[in-house]
Amino acid sequence: MKVYDITPMGKPRMTRADKWKKRPEVLRYRAFCDEVRLQGVELPESGSHVTFILPMPASWSNKKRTEFNGKPHQAKPDFDNMMKALMDAIYENDAHIWDARVSKLWGETGRIIIEELKA
Repeated sequence: MKVYDITPMGKPRMTRADKWKKRPEVLRYRAFCDEVRLQGVELPESGSHVTFILPMPASWSNKKRTEFNGKPHQAKPDFDNMMKALMDAIYENDAHIWDARVSKLWGETGRIIIEELKA
């Protein structure tokens, strides 16, 4: 199991204008991709379980934070967009990835956990 201290994010919808417009969500996505590459994140072509830990909002009370810590994250961003962002950051062409399990949970800090499942 490998744990990366990277706050996950979903891939934003992008247009041709994003090459020069510098929208905040696109800049955040590019910084995410740079951090993934910098930390050397690797994903096996099959049999992996990727867990995205999304940070709880600072505005939440301690009671709510305790209640939700480690529980399923059932709000946006969608897990498929998060996986798309991760794979696009790692690979130029991700067509060889054919099997992966994905989960997203609430946590104190943002992290990406990649486990290689045994057959």
